[in-house]
Amino acid sequence: MASKELSETAGAADQPPILIVEDSPTLALTYREYLRRAGMDAIIAETGAAALEAISKSKPAIILLDLRLPDMDGLDILKKLNAENNSARTIVITAHGSVKVAVEAMQEGASDFLLKPFAAERLVTTVNNNLEITRLAGLVQQYAGGQKKKFGRFIGVSPAMQAVYHMIEDCASSKASVFIMGQSGTGKELCAESIHNQSPRKDRRFVALNCAAIPSNLIESEIFGHKKGAFTGATSDREGAAVAADGGTLFLDEICEMPLDLQAKLLRFIQTGEVVPVGSNTPIQVNVRFVCATNRTPWEEVEAGRFREDLYYRLHVVPIHLPPLAERDQDVLIIARHMLESFAKEEGKEFTGIRADAENRLLAHSWPGNVRELGNVIQSAVVLNEGPELTGEMLDRLMGPTRRQALRQPASPILPDGMTSTGAIEPLAAAERRIIERAIEICGGKVRLAAKRLEVNPSTLYRKLKEWEAD
Repeated sequence: MASKELSETAGAADQPPILIVEDSPTLALTYREYLRRAGMDAIIAETGAAALEAISKSKPAIILLDLRLPDMDGLDILKKLNAENNSARTIVITAHGSVKVAVEAMQEGASDFLLKPFAAERLVTTVNNNLEITRLAGLVQQYAGGQKKKFGRFIGVSPAMQAVYHMIEDCASSKASVFIMGQSGTGKELCAESIHNQSPRKDRRFVALNCAAIPSNLIESEIFGHKKGAFTGATSDREGAAVAADGGTLFLDEICEMPLDLQAKLLRFIQTGEVVPVGSNTPIQVNVRFVCATNRTPWEEVEAGRFREDLYYRLHVVPIHLPPLAERDQDVLIIARHMLESFAKEEGKEFTGIRADAENRLLAHSWPGNVRELGNVIQSAVVLNEGPELTGEMLDRLMGPTRRQALRQPASPILPDGMTSTGAIEPLAAAERRIIERAIEICGGKVRLAAKRLEVNPSTLYRKLKEWEAD
């Protein structure tokens, strides 16, 4: 094909994703045919100058670049692309089979390379792989650009919380039941409120009920209501949380604490949409969206016989896992700054920021109590100090040794049969602590990884770390 024809071909397409830079018309057309059969369009440039013009006009996502061109070295094109921070992924093609040339091209910014001759399958696979990387990079950029620093009453930019925000947005408009899981203090009720506030039910009531805070003999009345005289102390009719939430959202916190007999009544309510107040035989039709939460592992509760399996399947439709604060990276500092400003205003104190030593202290802590614990520490620091900065010394008086400090302490030698170096039997609690701290140390301070290796729930380790810090 003549140079003129190649240029016309290059100009005919409307910003195709692939540019073939090859001075041999036969090879260029062959490569384009390989790609066409795989459902991909490509344009062709047979010189370096034509390639640069096509890159400028068409902005291809993928460039197949022959290093030997009649008017310039392909490496010069690579250097120019690199200098301009061009996002195109360049696949170098060379017949001069030296790995050295390919390595040099990669150092200049090439994404991949092909050595002539190569089969159609190899070309298509290489191009597809690079197109997929381009697509994923675009998604990352898109999500990074739309990163939310606040979402409802949540604060945080960590990837773990961005995933939670997306889950809330995805399920808010649905009628499906949502099951929120996470340790105490991670914000399960905030999550439930966010779901309600973004749903079509936002103009109706959001009613929260903590199943762990209500005596078992009163929880049925709290949910379904009661009639006057139904039991001692029932001096008047009272509507329950289910009726109060009619048209809105009913949030049942710590659902796994609910007695089994009441779980059966809750299941019937979910199935029929009817509630029967205690002391009444007349059902009341209500329409609520169920959101539940627990700090336990629901399926473990089912297997242990403490939670009905049929109720689990009714409620556990959309699961949302809230990450512990220790896994939210820099969110700790973002939340701490927000709390410092809020509590300082509330207490009439002058705090302007957090000093570097305090930031390091906050990041090193394991936060077994999560955001609730962080709030307690920041509020105490504001009440007990005048500022102007939150310092590490202020925090040292309020917090126990950090996880990292504990790990720096030398571990006791591991001896057989639970024996100490003196030959006495080692107390079980001491052996447990030694094993857990050693596991966390081996896992580089990652508590969840240590829990996985030890085959226990991460909340167990966080709870024990908190107990040891208080000693």
